[in-house]
Amino acid sequence: MQQTTMNDMALAPKRSTFERFTKRAVWPAYAGCVWALIYAVFVRFYQAAGGAIGMSGQPRNPELGFYMASYLAGVLIMICGFILLGLVKPWGRTVPAWVPWIAGKPIHQAIILIPTLLCTAFLLAHGASGIVTRALFLAGIISINLPEQYWIDIDLHGMALWDLLVYEPWFLVMGLLSGLTAAHYAQASGISLSALRRGTALYLIFAVLLTTLFVCSIAFDFVDKISF
Repeated sequence: MQQTTMNDMALAPKRSTFERFTKRAVWPAYAGCVWALIYAVFVRFYQAAGGAIGMSGQPRNPELGFYMASYLAGVLIMICGFILLGLVKPWGRTVPAWVPWIAGKPIHQAIILIPTLLCTAFLLAHGASGIVTRALFLAGIISINLPEQYWIDIDLHGMALWDLLVYEPWFLVMGLLSGLTAAHYAQASGISLSALRRGTALYLIFAVLLTTLFVCSIAFDFVDKISF
């Protein structure tokens, strides 16, 4: 029996550095939660309260549109941060006790993993495409047009600098932390190593294609055609 076990271990595929790291590391979930709270409080809630730092223009009807949108975005970002904690905590694997009929039942891994991966792809594509396009804009290679119905006056150069140095790096870092947490959750949920590798390869292709779409939509000014 011992010899059989040793043979099985010898035949098992070796995990890569990334796979070993994500299997044991839970700190990206905690870091992602803190990162989300920082952005929600010091950017979104601050702007929802009328804060002007980081604002490169004057929005039209801020009380009716911009402030409320900033507040709702902050709440959503906070929820996303706490969801990351749920991926590494026991309470994130079972239905809460206050839910009728299905309380205490295990949550299928796809219910949490699929939305997390979709949000992660958006974060990565948003951050990467934003950094690329803002750098191209500041270099004078492309132009960026914003809908006039949302802004009275805006400093595009100042906006690009804030995006390049503050906002888009936040999206990119948040996407990386979310992706690492999702990889940990996938392995902790018992997904096979072969499935993890195939899924990771396909996911990276999807993220690159989504980033390319975002870059093209901004560089060639058809972002309004894909927005909803």
